[in-house]
Amino acid sequence: MLEAHQLAASRGDTNLFSGLDFRLVPGALLRVTGANGSGKTSLLRALCGLLMPNAGEVRWNGENVRALREEFWKHLAYVGHADALKDDLTAAENLAFACALSGLQLPATRAQAALERLGLAGRERLPARALSQGQRRRAALARLAVAETHPLWVLDEPFASLDAAAVQQVQALASAHLARGGIVVLTTHQDARIEAPSVVDLSLGR
Repeated sequence: MLEAHQLAASRGDTNLFSGLDFRLVPGALLRVTGANGSGKTSLLRALCGLLMPNAGEVRWNGENVRALREEFWKHLAYVGHADALKDDLTAAENLAFACALSGLQLPATRAQAALERLGLAGRERLPARALSQGQRRRAALARLAVAETHPLWVLDEPFASLDAAAVQQVQALASAHLARGGIVVLTTHQDARIEAPSVVDLSLGR
């Protein structure tokens, strides 16, 4: 269970949001919308324990995530707005490296299957620098195809730079994760066609 209690954040002298309260149970999808600069990415980073809020706290199963730190991160799959790929590593190596950071040792066959599912068949051994913007995004999101043991997924604009086929794959992965009792938090400017037992909509900047 992920909870936000009176959460507040600012950028410089600008208040982004304050007094945010929500509770996400297994199977819940939180869709965060708002104009650019409204604080969507800051909220996601606060939920991941990567940004200190000005007030309030984020709790995972009743415990403050900033106190849990690594223990909380073992339950988290976070894909930020930036692809966070190392240019000198191949798509497969980047996926294995990202998984290793969260304590998951990924066999090469499983990495290949995940990349194939995201439409990168034949490009697994290419260095990230040789991939197009859309392919880089697919490589970053391939982590979701092997993240079923991570109950919390936090995704910042996951559909950016993706074609229709890749969008459908990511939506299917998220729907399956929610069906098995996971939690998904995402920001998006698009209509997210994700099936969820429970949906919470949050609009920032209003």
